[in-house]
Parts: sequence; structure tokens; C-alpha cells
Amino acid sequence: MEIDDIKSSAALMYSEFIKNADRRTETWFLMSSPLPQTLIIAAYIYFVTSLGPRLMENRKAFDLKGVLIVYNFSVVALSLYMCYEYVMSGWGTGYSFGCDPVDYSESPQGVRMAATCWLYYFSKFIEMLDTIFFVLRKKYSQVTFLHVYHHSIMPFTWWFGVCFSAGGMGTFHALLNCIVHVIMYSYYGLTALGPNYQKYLWWKKYLTSIQLIQFMMVSTHISQYFFIKDCTYDFPIFIYIIASYGLIFLFLFLNFWYHAYTKGKRLPKVLQNQTWAHHSNGVMNGNANHEKEE
Repeated sequence: MEIDDIKSSAALMYSEFIKNADRRTETWFLMSSPLPQTLIIAAYIYFVTSLGPRLMENRKAFDLKGVLIVYNFSVVALSLYMCYEYVMSGWGTGYSFGCDPVDYSESPQGVRMAATCWLYYFSKFIEMLDTIFFVLRKKYSQVTFLHVYHHSIMPFTWWFGVCFSAGGMGTFHALLNCIVHVIMYSYYGLTALGPNYQKYLWWKKYLTSIQLIQFMMVSTHISQYFFIKDCTYDFPIFIYIIASYGLIFLFLFLNFWYHAYTKGKRLPKVLQNQTWAHHSNGVMNGNANHEKEE
């Protein structure tokens, strides 16, 4: 009887919770409830932290050069497309970069923004392949806690974003992230092409700076909410989540910058490279290692 009461109470709480969801997105793939994505994320965590390494224990690392080239440049193309859609559905066609509420209407513009948010959400599952490729190539040092946490928490939180708040000022960080992904995955793709393309990677040293700028911009933009009077953003909880996320990663990048560029400079060159690799693992997109595909 008690179990039935618990189930009934849980169902009632969920019904109360979900009643304010965006009706435009509820029938879209993976959006019926948070359960499907939770199972996918749990399977991802289990594979990259336990099952995958055990399966690869007595196997030779896979040579995925061709796969990585296609994958990385495909993510570049997808990120470019999402940048375009974010700009055309709001950020270049009417958003003020201040207090921009969500358009919940069935207007072409509002639905286009919601669809772009869903695509961004779905892209986070595609990016889980980063970690899976690390495991298949036996690059276990790059499967850090921060890397796995990042690739798990992003789709999980974005389900709620698409469900309740698909648009408005809360999507600025997604637009910036897509821009950064164009740069980052272009670097990864060129690196995967091999040593002959190293001469085109002179801008590698700016990658961490770009990430720092991204999180500074995200934190600055979202903090406007706390100073704008009468900002009619329907679900402020997402503002707090984005602000916390931006500040946490800004701190992590500043910490990385300090160790790699300040303390690291006092080390011999070989040790500097080791310091770079050690501190970059798990920071950029959850794995800041610029040697990702080398």
C-alpha cells in the first residue's frame, strides 16, 4: 500500500511539475519525459567509465583516423548550421541582448527558435562520441571526471530548457558555444588529418583564450537579469543554472590558465607540455586537451 502511495504521489508531483511545459515541444523526439535521456546518459556513463575500458582491456586500440576526420568536420558543419538558426530565429532578428523573454507562440519565429534549441539539445548526445572515441582508442587519461560530467549534465539540463524555456536570453550561451565549437572542432579535424597540417594550426595557442572569453561573455550577459527591473523571464531557475555554470567553468579555465601559462613557464619545455596535457584534460568542453586527435 505504501509503495502505491509513493507512486501516486510521485505521479501527482510530476503532473504538477510538467503542466507548465511548452506544448510545442512535448511531442518531439526524446521530449515526452526525462526518462529516455536519463537512460541514455546512464548508459553513456557506464560505458565510458566501466564497460568500455573492460572490453578494450585485451584489445588493440582502434585506429579511427578516418572516422575522426568525418566526425569532427561534421560537428563543425552542424555547429555552423545552429549558429545560423540561432541568429535567424532571434539573436540577429530582434533580440536585444538584454532581457529577452521566450516566445511561446506558434509564430514561425518562435517555433524556429524552439526547434533550434531542440537541435542544440540533441547535438549534446552526438558529442558523447568524443568520450566513446577516447575509450575505443584507449586514451583513458582524457576520460576525466570533468569531461564525463560535462557531457552528461549538458543534455540533462537542456532537456528541461527545451521543455520549459526554448528561447530568450537563456540561449545566448548556446549560440556562443556553437561558435566556439566551430573553432574547436575545426582544430580537432585538422589535427586528425595528420602532421602535414600542423603548419595550419598556429592559432592553437589562442584556444584557451577563446574559451575564457566565452565564459566571461556568458557570465556577463546572464548577470544582467539580476540588475534589470521587471524582467519577464518565465523560469528564472534557468538563469541561475546558466550563471552558475558560466562562473564554475570560468573559474576552471582561469585555474587552468594559471597552471599552464604561469606555473608552467617555470618548467622545462618537456614538463610544460606534460603540465599542459594534464591540466587541459577535462576542461575544454569537459576535455580541454588540444592534442585530442593527434
